[in-house]
Amino acid sequence: MGQDHPDSHLFPHATGAAAKMVQEHQQEAPLKLYAGWFCPFVQRVLLVLLEKKIPFQYIEVNPYHKPASLLSLNPRGLVPTLEYAGKPLYESTVVCEFLEDAYPAPMRLLPSDPYERARARIWIDFVTSRIIPAFHRFLQYQPKSEDDEGLSRVREEFLDKLRQFTEAMDPKGPFFLGEEVSLVDLGIAPWALRLWVFDHFKGGVRIPQGKIWERWERWLSAIESRESVVNTTSEKEHYVPIYKRYADDTAMSELAKATREGKGVP
Repeated sequence: MGQDHPDSHLFPHATGAAAKMVQEHQQEAPLKLYAGWFCPFVQRVLLVLLEKKIPFQYIEVNPYHKPASLLSLNPRGLVPTLEYAGKPLYESTVVCEFLEDAYPAPMRLLPSDPYERARARIWIDFVTSRIIPAFHRFLQYQPKSEDDEGLSRVREEFLDKLRQFTEAMDPKGPFFLGEEVSLVDLGIAPWALRLWVFDHFKGGVRIPQGKIWERWERWLSAIESRESVVNTTSEKEHYVPIYKRYADDTAMSELAKATREGKGVP
């Protein structure tokens, strides 16, 4: 999963804590990440790189002027694209699992037990195939009349996907698999961090009461305070005009277009 974000030119660079992180990764390095500061799929990969303390070079991509170096690796010009030993890798979940396998130290982000590892992959896929499409159907929904109940329907659909995800969490946590953060947590984190966009544009997510939602809030609190998460997040106001395009259903990213066409993550 990668994205082209032609709307990100509104603010061309990361800000706040994320700007500092970007600055710290400008030096030439064998591992290069072609990135867009706005892109949640890029943030997935950044979280893994930072959690595993992997040296890398951050290369911001202008969606209107993609460098030839990126297009030679990934002809679609989508981010994130990783250059490893001069060879390309893309699709964010694939890149994250590659980093897990290629850089086992100093921490592992998937269980060593084969069953638990496979189960983690099920929920990583659930995020991409179920939660992210529901997130965008909710965000991009346009009421057809004043009494259109469609917004409530897509809100409930999204909440149902979050509920299923939360019910599968380790009961104690605080993370999905237990005490330690994993690829499951990092795979959904960028979208969980962006739930505020619904408050801003769609009347809120309206998280229900109950034990299952208390578990969600405990997970969310744990992931929001993670150093890697803080250091890959720009200032909120710079996301607003970009997400307004999504909320108005005028964004031109590949994901926005796929959502408009009733498709899943491209």
